[in-house]
Amino acid sequence: MNKNIIYIIVAVVVGFIVGYFVFGNTKENHHKIDKQDKEHQAKEMWTCSMHPQVKKTEPGDCPICGMDLILAETGEGEFVENQFTMTANAIALADIQTTIIGNHTTDKNTTTLSGKIIENEEENGVQASYFDGRIERLVINYKGQKITKGQKLATIYAPDLIAAQQELITASSLKKSQPSLYKAVRNKLKLWKLSDKQINTIETSGIAQENFTIYATVSGTVSELMSAEGDYVKQGQPILKVSNLNTVWAEFDVYENQISQFKTGQTVVVKTKAYPDKNFKATISFINPVLNNKTRTVSIRATLSNHDNILKPGMFVTGAVKRAIITSTKQLMIPSSAILWTGKRSVVYLKVSKETPVFEMKEVTLGSNIDDQYIILDGLNDGDEIVTNGTFTVDAAAQLQGKKSMMNQKIDHISETNKETEASLKLSKSFQKDFFPAITEYLYMKEAFIKSDATQVIIYATKMANILEVIKITDIDNAEKKYLSKSIEILNSISKKGNIDNQRTQFISLNEEIIKLISNFDTVDMTIYIQQCPMANRNKGAVWISSEKEIRNPYFGDKMLTCGSIINTIN
Repeated sequence: MNKNIIYIIVAVVVGFIVGYFVFGNTKENHHKIDKQDKEHQAKEMWTCSMHPQVKKTEPGDCPICGMDLILAETGEGEFVENQFTMTANAIALADIQTTIIGNHTTDKNTTTLSGKIIENEEENGVQASYFDGRIERLVINYKGQKITKGQKLATIYAPDLIAAQQELITASSLKKSQPSLYKAVRNKLKLWKLSDKQINTIETSGIAQENFTIYATVSGTVSELMSAEGDYVKQGQPILKVSNLNTVWAEFDVYENQISQFKTGQTVVVKTKAYPDKNFKATISFINPVLNNKTRTVSIRATLSNHDNILKPGMFVTGAVKRAIITSTKQLMIPSSAILWTGKRSVVYLKVSKETPVFEMKEVTLGSNIDDQYIILDGLNDGDEIVTNGTFTVDAAAQLQGKKSMMNQKIDHISETNKETEASLKLSKSFQKDFFPAITEYLYMKEAFIKSDATQVIIYATKMANILEVIKITDIDNAEKKYLSKSIEILNSISKKGNIDNQRTQFISLNEEIIKLISNFDTVDMTIYIQQCPMANRNKGAVWISSEKEIRNPYFGDKMLTCGSIINTIN
């Protein structure tokens, strides 16, 4: 009996132990699976196919366009804004290559300049008519023709010359009795550039010629035709312009901070892409004493011998100029293949992770160009890894993923500079009071844009301009005057355009000026919402103002009426 009780107790204990390991582990496993599922869901990111900049941790609707969010690609949510990835297959197909950049010792003894070949103006000449008349025939009739001194250029009918010939014929019969008169008549014809041979022919034949030939007085290449057959020309009026291309100028632009490096007489080694194996040596013959205020550059030039005519005006060239003092320094340099140029900006693509193909666009400031390499003044650091081959493909990938790219700048409505400028605006109470009625006409005009009604847009643009034009500007600063006058100018332009697309283009600029002003109002009679659509203005983004929270986009009519978001509120 005692043994049976012991067996039962042992069996129960064993059963508890087995049950704990079996069912306890299962529960723990379920707990681990649930935990993993939650972690996985936490890592999931949802985005909008039309607005990839939208990122959410759970499914829902896009706050901009209202479309259903879709699951983002694995790992996309882990990136910093404007970073993106490419697949290994895409990188291989596009042959995308990256390079780790570092400081290089550069010889500062040589400065490389960019320029172009232009005509040597000292060798240019003008072939003019030496008497009044009508051009009957123009032998030289297109640009680029070569002419030599004494060559026939044109035939001219000249009434004054006919009368002078009659005088010569009459005077020739009196040359023995009145030699001074005869000599004066001949000299008169010589002043009209008639040769002795022509004068003798007239005198011998006794017949006045109606048409006279004009001969070239200079040699060179015709660079401009200034008259045509049938034209009446006055004495001294140009017929054509001639350039002597036996010598040409190489003209370069030098930045303001480089001016001190150059002096007349310095040697310049000029190279051109047309003849990469040839070097053309010259010396600096002229440095412009006047700085170009727009480009902040000074032009310098060197005269090149061009007897074989291989240097053509308009060719782009580079010039290497040696300095008197030799210095060397370490500079951060990158190959030109890594750079994308867009307007005034220069950008490269930085590989932000060594292990994974994650990229980000970086704007850089370039220095001088040395042997297909550019000095980096700002934007990159020693040791950065950048794309040096396949840059355009990487840029295209950035655009497709809605990231910052060469053509798709994610620019905030108000830049930091503008914020500082706008914050400093001091608008008088009277100005704010006079300006605010224009907002009512603006809101009506915005509704006309929503309805794509170009006629109504013109009406309200005109009304708004009339209100702004009578505002007193005596008590406002120059910055406020600039924004106000620019707004009036844009409104007048809108009122003259009957095409809704052209009006919307002007409306983008108008909103920028209006918002700069109303953002500095002390008080407003209504709540004003500054709203933005990231897809307007060719995906650069554009803003407008509204008196309602509801998004009603004026840039696309009813096509994308709800695309946009509120970015600021003025109470």
